[in-house]
Amino acid sequence: MLGSTHGTLTTDFRARVVACGEEPHAAVHSMAAAAAEGDLDVSGRPLHAPVPDLDRFFRPESVAVIGASDTEGRPNTGITRQLIAWAERVGARLHPVHPTRESVFGRACAPSVADLPEQVDLAVLLVGDPLPVIEELAQAKVKFAVAFASGFAETGAEGAAAQARLAAAVERSGLRLLGPNTNLNAFEEFRDDLDGPAIALITQSGHQGRPVYTLQELGVRLSHWAPTGNEADLETSDFIAYFSQRPEVGAIACYVEGLKDGRSFLLAADRAARAGVPVVAVKVGRTETGARMAASHTGKLTGADQVVDAAMRQFGVIRVDGLDELQDTAALLARARKPLADGVVVYSISGGTGAHFSDLATEAGLSLPVLSEAKQAELHTWIPSYLNVANPVDNGGHPVGDWRGRKIIDAILADPEVGVLICPITGPFPPMSDKLAQDLVDAAEATDKLVCVIWGSPVGTEDAYRTTLLGSSRVATFRTFGNCITAVKAYLDHHRFTASYRSPFDEAPRTPSPSFRKAQALMRPGHQLSEHAAKQLLRAYGIRVPREQLVTSAAAAVRAAGLVGYPVVMKASGARLAHKTELGLVKVGLTSASQVRDAYRELTDIARYEDVELDGILVCQMIERGVEMMVGVTQDALFGPTVTVGLGGVLVEVLHDAAVRVPPFGEDQARAMLGELRGRALLEGVRGGPPVDVDALVEVVLRVQRMALELGDDLVELDINPLMVLGRGQGAVALDALAVCR
Repeated sequence: MLGSTHGTLTTDFRARVVACGEEPHAAVHSMAAAAAEGDLDVSGRPLHAPVPDLDRFFRPESVAVIGASDTEGRPNTGITRQLIAWAERVGARLHPVHPTRESVFGRACAPSVADLPEQVDLAVLLVGDPLPVIEELAQAKVKFAVAFASGFAETGAEGAAAQARLAAAVERSGLRLLGPNTNLNAFEEFRDDLDGPAIALITQSGHQGRPVYTLQELGVRLSHWAPTGNEADLETSDFIAYFSQRPEVGAIACYVEGLKDGRSFLLAADRAARAGVPVVAVKVGRTETGARMAASHTGKLTGADQVVDAAMRQFGVIRVDGLDELQDTAALLARARKPLADGVVVYSISGGTGAHFSDLATEAGLSLPVLSEAKQAELHTWIPSYLNVANPVDNGGHPVGDWRGRKIIDAILADPEVGVLICPITGPFPPMSDKLAQDLVDAAEATDKLVCVIWGSPVGTEDAYRTTLLGSSRVATFRTFGNCITAVKAYLDHHRFTASYRSPFDEAPRTPSPSFRKAQALMRPGHQLSEHAAKQLLRAYGIRVPREQLVTSAAAAVRAAGLVGYPVVMKASGARLAHKTELGLVKVGLTSASQVRDAYRELTDIARYEDVELDGILVCQMIERGVEMMVGVTQDALFGPTVTVGLGGVLVEVLHDAAVRVPPFGEDQARAMLGELRGRALLEGVRGGPPVDVDALVEVVLRVQRMALELGDDLVELDINPLMVLGRGQGAVALDALAVCR
């Protein structure tokens, strides 16, 4: 969480470093080193994700099973048996530990970890309460532990307290803990006969990872499975950071119920983006019901879903909704080579199928370029002239008896604008579908471009599907139109994103600006600022506000109006005054001294009647022509300060047309926020209106972001509404502002 102190190291960072497996004195040393190297942002938070050394977790040399059993019918016996088999596969020495047994499955059993003949890399805790064991493991210098026990944060307040005690003990110990409330998924048997880049899997609920695990039966390689459970220590972010550095990992697939710490997640996603490793995630909690169920299962905050969605998109995490989409998208991203072009061509044996798929693909944002006249003429060498080959390419029935079918596919793939060829086969129609599948596989083997097939048969036992298509590591095979489109779009978007990715953490401010020092003097802890004080805060960060004066008498109001310049706006200003217009505390278009006097009396009378405490009346410059926008800061439970931009005035409440980002972010993301707005056309000028100063709007967003970063959680809320964006080159003016201090 952001702190308000500067030049000191935050408690949050201390906890993060200790959790990385260092002794407390080493943690302090690491924090000092990070500060010296400029690895902390302006609020003392780390700018890079630590990469835990999990090699000895997944490939230990020695394993202790505490609570091991060989008594048939007991749960621990089945687990012990599976762990023995796993240890043999990974080449680890396994030691059963039990205080009352001499042997387990013919292996000598030690009464405690301290009695083992060697130091242990991994301890598996088959005990109901792991807390008493942690100190013993620490004394034995065990590196990793796994706790299967349930009854912690997923059960409510009492369980959450027990988990907090467990987490504190783990932090003191220096070891790393997976769980509690986890399972045996980390010790699954992975096929070792599959080649190519692998998927690394992270799940908070083990059963939700089963569909991805079974991809191995379709020839897709898996390398790791991390079932994080309640994440008392090791969390999803740790595994993302680790997997993104593994050379065999081509994609990371995640099932996330709740994020333990938003900042850690973004740092891990940033590390993956730097490495070009795609992260595909199902994140539950889009609905109130889903969020409630997730909290009851893992005891995590789910966060405001709009913020989670924006944060994932901001750092290149590909969010999908279903486990089937997680399967198909992760498999494609892991295995497909970098695209040579963004153009998608649809090749089908039916005009109706091609048109249907093309509509769906175009609606999803895929680019289906019209093939050149020369290319169409070439295709008509083998396809009848009455069929449309512009894109989609309708072959009227793939040639079966000769070489023409392969010629057609090769000619399409040879087009420099084509990066992806998609062939929907809606159902088996031997021998044509068999020959088509084989030609597609042969063509895919001879090209660096992506070839996708949708096998629409509900049966799935056909030889063309099971043997020809699934037997190819170069063809991406799908069962539905929707999953194919989702995966291909994610594939193109990911490579476009990583090609231009610049980590915002590299450009995050390390030291407070002069604006911060001015702003500190204006903050009133525990209070909402008046409009006048809030505007002073904006001025401190170089955000333009109207010419205005705060007055406390009618005569002073008249003098101020003369200085500001008619026409003027008059508004009541008070620390607890949020909705002035509804109370009649705003007067606009005043053009004379008499109107100003009358307005002053009316505003103060209304304030007395409504029992509103004022610090004065604002006499403001009136600015009419422009587009009303809003820019604001709110505090998110997971990610800390977030910045929002949207249509302003009353439209923000009516249309809810806004985009959000988590600082830090650069100018490219600020402009992307504007591109997400449904009302963005207003900025470009509508019905003959001139375009407005988008550059000035972007600059305000970036200045507000700097404010959010530097003031941290001391600034609970900021609302600039309306921000009047003037014509191109004329800037933007904050007409009203609300600020709440912690």
